[in-house]
Amino acid sequence: MERNAVRRAWDRVGDAYGEFRNADGPETDLFTEFAEPLDLGSRILDVGCGDGRRTAAHLPDEFEVLGLDFSRGQLDGLRESVPAARPVQADMTRLPLADASVDGIVAYYSVFHVPRTQHQTVYDEFARVCRPGGRLILTVSRSAHEGTRRGWLRPDVEMFWSTPGREATMAELDDAGFEMVWARDVVDGLGETVHVALCERGNAV
Repeated sequence: MERNAVRRAWDRVGDAYGEFRNADGPETDLFTEFAEPLDLGSRILDVGCGDGRRTAAHLPDEFEVLGLDFSRGQLDGLRESVPAARPVQADMTRLPLADASVDGIVAYYSVFHVPRTQHQTVYDEFARVCRPGGRLILTVSRSAHEGTRRGWLRPDVEMFWSTPGREATMAELDDAGFEMVWARDVVDGLGETVHVALCERGNAV
């Protein structure tokens, strides 16, 4: 599925997604662990932020949050839900940020909307913009799969997912320069089990 088609699909399902997924699922408690060692005023990049209700809204108010999404409709939701966050419309494969310019990255339910052949590019971009010692928290699919689903949230919407599975993802993160802190299963806003990993950016360039 072509990338702009994914973007257009997200433009069409903004309100429906907000009704579909609980914004206060148990997995949001993990943001406390993610944020704990970061200094007040840290800059956090929320990649694939959507309307921000499941991610940016759970970050400390003292953080500077950049909400990045390539869907204009989703960023409209962010402006309404988390007005303190700064919206950035861009593709995660080409982040419009300077090297080592953020202290942490959140990537919840986002990378798997990119073809898995480009996941290494995404993680390399994460590593480029994240300062050494910075943190990354992301959801990781346990098994490999790729495909589309018609009628997702709305009858006329087709959505795309793609992932190489957990082991390949962890290897790609390692290649990009991220070191594992922990990985665990938690219950998400749909009552389903999701695998979440917390990593730190190594010092190697």
